[in-house]
Amino acid sequence: MLRNGLEPWHLLIVAVVAIMLFGSKRLPDSARALGRSMRILKSETRAMKADEQHATIEGAGPVPAPEPVPATPSQSVSGPGSGGS
Repeated sequence: MLRNGLEPWHLLIVAVVAIMLFGSKRLPDSARALGRSMRILKSETRAMKADEQHATIEGAGPVPAPEPVPATPSQSVSGPGSGGS
């Protein structure tokens, strides 16, 4: 059934349906907005990688998470009907 995956006529049908649904005016605007979003995402991920490399070079490394403090019996909260005194 799907031996070759997507063929060119599949893409043509998808394009025709998209034009019929969204109209020829909104498609370029949507594509432009998507391109801007992708550029912003790419630049932010590059900045995060650069910050991470800069921190690693300085020897700071990632900050470890604090360990949770176990609750003692006097700190436990008992609600109504929980069997507490």
